[in-house]
Amino acid sequence: MNKGDLINKVAESAGLTQAQAKSAVNAVLESVADSLQDGEKVTLIGFGTFSVNHRAERQGRNPATGKTITIAAKNNVKFKPGKELTASVN
Repeated sequence: MNKGDLINKVAESAGLTQAQAKSAVNAVLESVADSLQDGEKVTLIGFGTFSVNHRAERQGRNPATGKTITIAAKNNVKFKPGKELTASVN
């Protein structure tokens, strides 16, 4: 499923127009992204939790040359599925 499919599913399930569903989906995704940018966790009960994990700068190796390189620090988004989501998949 991609974003367009999700918009179609929301429009059908909620009885909304495509434009209304697109606005709703975009608002939810932007809210999640904004919260993560502020360093907050986003917990959707029954679905899962999104959080930001900081990864420190570290040393790596270029596999082609064997030369040591420095890999910059960065933030990664992490998702932990909730029990209900996990149970529905299995």
